[in-house]
Amino acid sequence: MKIIISGSLGNIGQHLTELLAKENHELTVITSTPDRKEAIEAVGATAAIGSISDAAFLTTILKGADAFFAMTPPNMGGSNIIENTVNAGKAIAEAINATHIPRVVMLSSIGADLADGNGPIQGLYHIEKLYNDLDTSVTFLRAGYFYTNYYNDIPVIKNADIIGGNYSSTTKIPLVHPKDIAVAVAEELQKQSTGKNIRYIVSDLRSASDIAKTLGDAIEKPNLPWVEFTDEQSLQGMTGAGLPEEIAALYTEMGKGLREKKIQADFVNNNYPATGAIKLEDFAQEFKSKY
Repeated sequence: MKIIISGSLGNIGQHLTELLAKENHELTVITSTPDRKEAIEAVGATAAIGSISDAAFLTTILKGADAFFAMTPPNMGGSNIIENTVNAGKAIAEAINATHIPRVVMLSSIGADLADGNGPIQGLYHIEKLYNDLDTSVTFLRAGYFYTNYYNDIPVIKNADIIGGNYSSTTKIPLVHPKDIAVAVAEELQKQSTGKNIRYIVSDLRSASDIAKTLGDAIEKPNLPWVEFTDEQSLQGMTGAGLPEEIAALYTEMGKGLREKKIQADFVNNNYPATGAIKLEDFAQEFKSKY
């Protein structure tokens, strides 16, 4: 198969490209960074240098391909983030329409069923709507909250011996490892499928207190507490750490959506399984190595 992968060699793209290369597919990896060309070629793919917001570029790359992994970066600039994300989705949709590529797998998220109250996920809600109108087979791969986001908590753990967010210790979070996402994407890209389909990819479903205890045990801080911050404290903490205010506000809104059990509701209430292989305890050992 001729498969196009967006997302460069990031947390997902690296694993995905390696998996598909083993199957001897013809792979092209889209990257906006020319410096990644050598690394992409080293894993058995061709590098396509350009922007996923450029419909003409994408049309050239997608022409004649069998399948496409469509991923928009989580941070589309420091301002107008939702608008920029949706515009990238529009460019991708235009290229898909122009080339009639038969199979698309879109990286989406838990909470993408919500029009608002979900922070940065709102952009994916609008992109799902765009792709739902495409005349091609699309799988919306709704991923959980990335384990790797907890690397951002290492400074506060080291400085204050706490971990937390603007949701309570009893809040259950659908979690996912990028490697599990890569496995699911590889499966979906190679499937014969029709119509529009939703697949959740979640590695584990655990409470915030479980997360604190498991990560704390791994780094020899067995009493590491989960601290619930107010929305204001969460926002101030992120902007104080250097995040642009718009991004910090979106992440604060996402935390509120988790606290109110809205973002995870569709996954939890419909009893979707956590099919990913990498559980919280497995990730804790990776966390330890980063810590």
